[in-house]
Formats: sequence, structure tokens, C-alpha cells
Amino acid sequence: MANETEDHETQYCFPAVNSSCIKTKRSTLESNVMYVFFSLLSVWTVFLNLLVIISISHFKKLHTPTNLLILSLAVVDMLVGLIVMPVEAVKLIETCWYFGDIFCGLFIIIMGVLLSMSFNNLILIAIDRFVAVCYPLQYERKITTSKTLISICLCWFFSPAYNTTVITVNKYVITSNRTDGCYGECTIVMGFVWGVVNQIVGFFLPFFVLITFYLRIFCVAKQHVKVMNSLIKSGKHLTEGSIKRKSESKAALTLGILVLIHLLCWSGYIFYLAVSADAPSVLNSIIWTVYSSSGLNPLVYALFYPWFRRVVKHILTFKIFSPASSLVNILADHHS
Repeated sequence: MANETEDHETQYCFPAVNSSCIKTKRSTLESNVMYVFFSLLSVWTVFLNLLVIISISHFKKLHTPTNLLILSLAVVDMLVGLIVMPVEAVKLIETCWYFGDIFCGLFIIIMGVLLSMSFNNLILIAIDRFVAVCYPLQYERKITTSKTLISICLCWFFSPAYNTTVITVNKYVITSNRTDGCYGECTIVMGFVWGVVNQIVGFFLPFFVLITFYLRIFCVAKQHVKVMNSLIKSGKHLTEGSIKRKSESKAALTLGILVLIHLLCWSGYIFYLAVSADAPSVLNSIIWTVYSSSGLNPLVYALFYPWFRRVVKHILTFKIFSPASSLVNILADHHS
């Protein structure tokens, strides 16, 4: 798609349009390497999260409130790899927007929904683990499958509603035919007040909530470990309640690693917003770090959840197509 002017130096996204954006020059080799890299990253993200989705959806033993939240997060991450990554990769490599005005607005809405849904799911997971660790005896009464499904549905409803309102009502999208922007770009510009509100609601507040919940979870989990260690040293047998607390604390710490990865990936973007920096190349690196977190979650499950490794073997060896495979006790000899 590279088009050069008569001096063979300046390239434009749309040479026939006077207000066309200038296109960044890239060698064929550089473009091909970038396309291969981002294609592999996209496929990796989609494939691994699809494994998580199939695992939790297929095996009935995995239909727990916590796993339903993990399933919802996996759907978000898969869509990031399937929709956001390919489009953003073309936009980054070509440095031009070739998909038209309508898809520009639609894509920004989709991207906003998925990124906010990622935070929302992490908050729901944090709440789930908070109740499990801090109020283990009340967990089964407070956190039920039906309540979890309702919470997930509400998140999937309000996030698109909020992002659609921001884009359509306030018209913050600069599409490719706007006079205040060059032809061939798709970016967002917000007024100061709405910009601050959106940053607080969409990023700073969820960031603060996640840190607050997990600091409390880690403190309580640490106390549980101390109590159990003291019981073991004194030669006393662990009660069923103590074993349950240990299991819940372990699950909370595992999911805490997942949350920590997301927070680390997002911290650069949060800092970028806080200092109001204007460095496109830095912003691109930060954004792709955020996207990459969508492909890291399944690795956390593979490292810390034996049931996930067993399930992957069932899927890759096509055992899930055998009769009654959904009833297999995939959690055998393992406390989830």
C-alpha cells in the first residue's frame, strides 16, 4: 500500500487526498517481520484462551463461581487477540487507518469495552477471592453460581453501554474525514472534564480497588499460614476448616499472580495518563504490553493449576469427544 510522491521521499496514506496523513516509511523486511510477530502473538492469544474457554465450558466439575469468572476473562482475552490485536497491528505497521469512518468508531467502542471488561472481571475475581479467604464459612452462601452469572452479565451490559455513550453522545472520535485531523487516522480526543472522569472511572479507580482487595487478601492469607504452621508444629491435626482455608488461600495467591501481571502491564499506561505524556512510540509500546497480558493468563493457569494441564491433554488428544467426557472428575486428587 506504500505510495510515494514525485520526489520519492514523502509517503501519504491517501495520495489523491490533499489532507492525507503522512505515512511512516518502513522497509519491506521490517514490515514483514512485524506482521509475522503480531500474527503469531494474536494466534497465541486466541488459541490459549480458547483452551481455557473449552476447558471450563466442557467439564462440569469446573463449573464453579471462580472458574466462571476465569471463563469470562478468557472470553475477553480471546476477543482482544481475535479483533483488537490484528487491527492495531495493521494500524501500527502501516501507520494509516484504511478501514473507514464507521469501523473507526466501532473499533474504538470494541476496544474500550474489552479493556474495561478485563478490569471488571479482575475486580469480580478479587471480590470472589476476598470472600473466600476472609469469610470462608460464608463463601458458599454469599458466592453462588447464579449470583456470579448475574454479576458477569451486568458487567457485559454496563461496560458496552458506558463506552458506547462516551463515543456516540460526546463524539470524541476523530474519523478520517474530519477537518481537524488528517485523512487516514483513527484516534480519540476528549474534553478535559470527560477525559479526567473517564481516566478515573476506567483506569485509576479499578486499579485502586484491585490493589486494596489483594492487599487485604494477602494479609489474611498470611495469618492463615501462620496459624496452620503453629498447629502443625504443636502436633495438632488440621481441622477441615483449616484445610479449606489453606486451599482458598492458595487459590487466592494463584489468582493474585494473574492480577499482579495485569497491574504490571497496565501500570505503564496508568503512569502515562498521570503524567499526560505525548510520546506516540512510547504509548504504542505500553499499549502492546497491555494487549500481551491477554496471552499470559493461560500460562498462569498452566503453571499453577494441575487441572488445566490435564484438561489441555484431554482437548489436544480429542478425548473430550468421547462419551460422557464432560463428567470426568478432572479435579481428582487436587484442591482447586
